Amino acid sequence: MARRGTEAFPDLGAHCDDPDCNQLDFLPFDCDGCGKVFCAAHRTYRDHGCAKAADQGRTVVVCPDCGDAIERTSPGQDDRAVLEAHARSRRCDPARKAKPRCPARRCKEPLTFSNTSQCKSCGRKVCLKHRFPADHACAGAAAAAKAAGAAAVRRAGGECARDAQKGSGGWALPASVRNLKIF
Repeated sequence: MARRGTEAFPDLGAHCDDPDCNQLDFLPFDCDGCGKVFCAAHRTYRDHGCAKAADQGRTVVVCPDCGDAIERTSPGQDDRAVLEAHARSRRCDPARKAKPRCPARRCKEPLTFSNTSQCKSCGRKVCLKHRFPADHACAGAAAAAKAAGAAAVRRAGGECARDAQKGSGGWALPASVRNLKIF
């Protein structure tokens, strides 16, 4: 058991149980394998040579086909055996690993939670690089541009609302405003 604290503060900190260290550490680590107290330099199982480290921890194997993490049932189990058992269990679905890609031409960016934007014109989900309608050949933006072009033609032809209100020689004021006396 580690000696605790100093003479003035006996409950503060602990000395490292490593025989070569014995450092007083004010934030000591308790090993859940052997139950001893260690400093930051000796806190891992490997650093202090813990005899009960083999019993601790859970290890997994990642399936290269579907991306699932498969837990080993016994500590010395081979990776190949774990993957074969996973493939036989019919839980391995390679379609789950494929992430959606940006539909813009020549873009291979996967669409993730933080890298996805939905276009307001066409409603397609695209990556942040192609979030503007001009960058992803947006069909909704083309229709909006046509409508804007038609409005520009009407304005040039004299069909603007201001031109329609103009009478000969100036603006036509409503009767309530014409009869208004300020003084």
